[in-house]
Amino acid sequence: MWVLEERTLKAFWTLFPQAMGPLVAWLKEVERARWRNTADIRARYRTADFVGDKVIFNIGGNKYRMVVRFRYADASATPPLNGIALILFIGTHADYDKIDVTAL
Repeated sequence: MWVLEERTLKAFWTLFPQAMGPLVAWLKEVERARWRNTADIRARYRTADFVGDKVIFNIGGNKYRMVVRFRYADASATPPLNGIALILFIGTHADYDKIDVTAL
């Protein structure tokens, strides 16, 4: 998958250096992924939550939350189309509690 707004993650781990390891690991995994639907994500991330067209990931032992919108891969296209992951929000768990995910 292509990850859009990677700069958002980099800016976040500049403020919260302990988040860098988990975010880099997530980023590398998603870049290799060929997820075709929410079931593919659920199979890998059992703790992910789904709100409308958004996926909420627990990062760093649930210290941080990240909200991502996906356009899934299309293997039936010629040539096969890679999916896209758009980072909408990254923050502490307390910051996440203050936002309306449906409004993102």
